[in-house]
Amino acid sequence: MAVPFTLFVLGLLLIAAWHDLATRTIPDTVCLLIAATGILLRAQQGPRALVVSAGAAALLFLLLLFLFARGLIGGGDVKIMTALAIALPPLDSYRFVAATVMAGGVLGIAYLLLSFRPRRPLRPGRVSLLGRIAAIESRRIGRRGPLPYGIAIAAGGVFVLLFPGNA
Repeated sequence: MAVPFTLFVLGLLLIAAWHDLATRTIPDTVCLLIAATGILLRAQQGPRALVVSAGAAALLFLLLLFLFARGLIGGGDVKIMTALAIALPPLDSYRFVAATVMAGGVLGIAYLLLSFRPRRPLRPGRVSLLGRIAAIESRRIGRRGPLPYGIAIAAGGVFVLLFPGNA
């Protein structure tokens, strides 16, 4: 992937992860920009590259749609994973899904550990940003809130963008 495209998509993935952490949503604009960037990039590599990537993204979409229908994954997660798959060759899409699953496991373990954290009230000006995030997430866990899986998706995307395969 060309460096400007990579940097742009990396920035969008970080925005999506932060937004998912803060609000448990992934903005449509971010997904559309990633998809448009992917289409431009793959089209530059030829019509065959675009068609193959679009086909792989469509298959991934169908699998994720099945998971969404079962309540196992959020709609924003489906959108952003499909959008990034358009920008990647099929082998890198597979690597992206694998890296996302591994990052999701780490995220799940982190949230499991946070569930044991004692819930204390926040004191303004005395807690670091990371401490505030941990306290807020600890409360969300106590209320059985969803995981911000956009963080795992962004981690998987960052891995594949920074360490592309040979495809």
